[in-house]
Amino acid sequence: MSPSIRSQEVKLQRILKLLAAGITAVTRTADGVDLPEELQDALALLCNTQFEINNYRKSIIKPALNPKFAGLCRTSSIQPPNLLFGDNLPKQVKDLDEEAKAIGMIKVPTT
Repeated sequence: MSPSIRSQEVKLQRILKLLAAGITAVTRTADGVDLPEELQDALALLCNTQFEINNYRKSIIKPALNPKFAGLCRTSSIQPPNLLFGDNLPKQVKDLDEEAKAIGMIKVPTT
């Protein structure tokens, strides 16, 4: 990874750490209490911001990756994982390797 991409990544990680601390503080304050609608909206916006920053992190890392691993950077609208590249990165890498091997074995007939 280039130094500029690494620098951006470190800065974004710091921002996300602060954002997560804020989200945690709000949820701990409201533990067991019905939140007012405005606070629910604020919490949803903070969580969505975290999701969007993680998607941005993937987009800046993607050009630095080996092309066969670019699939790790796809964004998802489903439940976001706990880790940037998912909760089971070794399995995803293995699956992408196997997919690349399978594609390499397919020969397109030439006429």
